[in-house]
Amino acid sequence: MAVSPQDIARVRAFNRDYTRRIGVLARSLLDSPYSLTEARVLYEIAHRPGVTASVLTEELDLDPGYLSRILKRFAARKLLSREAPAGDARCRQLRLTASGRRAFAPLERRSAAQVRQMFQGLDEPRRAAVLGAMTSIRDAFAAPAPAAPVRLREPGPGDLGWVVARHGALYAAEYGWDLRFEALVAGIVAQFVEGFDPRRERCWIAERAGERLGSIFLVGGGKGIAKLRLLLVEPQARGAGVGRLLVRSCVEFARACGYRGVTLWTQSILVAARRLYVEAGFTLTRTAAHHSFGHALLGETWDLDFSGSEGAAAGA
Repeated sequence: MAVSPQDIARVRAFNRDYTRRIGVLARSLLDSPYSLTEARVLYEIAHRPGVTASVLTEELDLDPGYLSRILKRFAARKLLSREAPAGDARCRQLRLTASGRRAFAPLERRSAAQVRQMFQGLDEPRRAAVLGAMTSIRDAFAAPAPAAPVRLREPGPGDLGWVVARHGALYAAEYGWDLRFEALVAGIVAQFVEGFDPRRERCWIAERAGERLGSIFLVGGGKGIAKLRLLLVEPQARGAGVGRLLVRSCVEFARACGYRGVTLWTQSILVAARRLYVEAGFTLTRTAAHHSFGHALLGETWDLDFSGSEGAAAGA
């Protein structure tokens, strides 16, 4: 999305106001003999003893030669020690000396006092709003953390209630389906619990870092055919392979249990789910118009026959 002139003006106005408030434009920082950059370097070394010049260069986005000159000035003033770990003379770890810690202490106190003064005139709601906005800005520009792996697990306490609630909430929000759909899901879940056969039936909850991302059920459907039911993927997890993992695990389990195939019932408007079924080797076998959950819908039956080739049945 293009950045508009109005967006640029708003950012520049914010920068002008904020730099004025924190005194960045002064020749020295916090009534000290140090420039803003020198104070930033002192801060990092004080709070991260043993940090190296190469790390400071990268994280503070400084020219290596400029940083080297700053470090030499600090060393000449006995503020800084540079020690090489045993066996690696090229990697010098930076630490403040006792003189350096004494020089940095007033900067730390004045910085804290400056922040207190900035917030002094704000009531609690406005203070919380400012701090929240600061956090949002940092998070928006931070490099995204590597995603934790998705794992599938059996349901625990509260999971089946979550399955019912999330189906009701998501389908109401995305398709306008009424409470009768949530009631249908509740009935399916209750039936699963009451007649559960652990040898041939399963529920999987997809989870990442403790957050539920989706669910799927496999139950016996009679005549050697299993039923895939209640596939759900949370919006924030879509496009990340969660649905594919759930469907594949369901199909593999059905095959391992000795079922002759898997069947499922879905609606034509559930386009993303239909793509997953096609990829897994399912074939659309029947359609029927119906009026359910407050809407006219086209129901679809999809079947996967394990008597075909191994690769096709597995959706390889």
